Amino acid sequence: MNRDMDQQEGIDWHPGDMPYSRRFGDHYYSNADGRGECEYVFLNGNGLPQRWDDGADFLIAELGFGTGLNFCETWRHWKQKQISNGRLTFVSFEKHLLGKSDISRALGVWPELALFSQQLLVHWSAATSAFVRIDFDDTIALELHVGDVHDCLPGWKDAANAWFLDGFAPARNPDMWSAELMSAVYQHTVPGGSVATYTSAGWVRRNLEAAGYAVEKRPGFGGKREMTVGTRRE
Repeated sequence: MNRDMDQQEGIDWHPGDMPYSRRFGDHYYSNADGRGECEYVFLNGNGLPQRWDDGADFLIAELGFGTGLNFCETWRHWKQKQISNGRLTFVSFEKHLLGKSDISRALGVWPELALFSQQLLVHWSAATSAFVRIDFDDTIALELHVGDVHDCLPGWKDAANAWFLDGFAPARNPDMWSAELMSAVYQHTVPGGSVATYTSAGWVRRNLEAAGYAVEKRPGFGGKREMTVGTRRE
């Protein structure tokens, strides 16, 4: 992937190597601590890693791959669990892929992720087509669906045990939180499966509820008052 793609995406770098999207006028993750936000909002919000205790296969789906932070942090927790008889598949839908150099710079902030980010970057030059699957080892795989999620998700044949809803802020990128898309997310969630997101915007919660989730607010991360989690009703 060449540097031109980085420039087209329009990334500014704020203090602390914090990536900022000029396209959406928003940071890629919390100013407080992006890795901490991932653990608090997306992992804990979905009851992870406790739900991995039975060692079964598990599928996580994500709206917005961004820098790959959520994937690498999830991979780190999966490895800490030392699950030998289960497989984690991480599926992410992303319209605007970042270039390798920007991903390297963003993830380089966290030495705890070096083992995982380096392996991701080795394979990143392949992530230029509409669909990419990378099997890192026998226990973890990444699937990238590149394009508009409204086009990609309906044709996806699987269903997730947990969803990370991590598009840019609803006010900045409302299409990523629409009633239509939340309904599609619901249709691709297993019975009893979960969703979690950093936002508590009322219209987003209502869209999730209308789709069929039992929704609740929880205390937010890094100065945010509230976040949202939900469970697919049986």
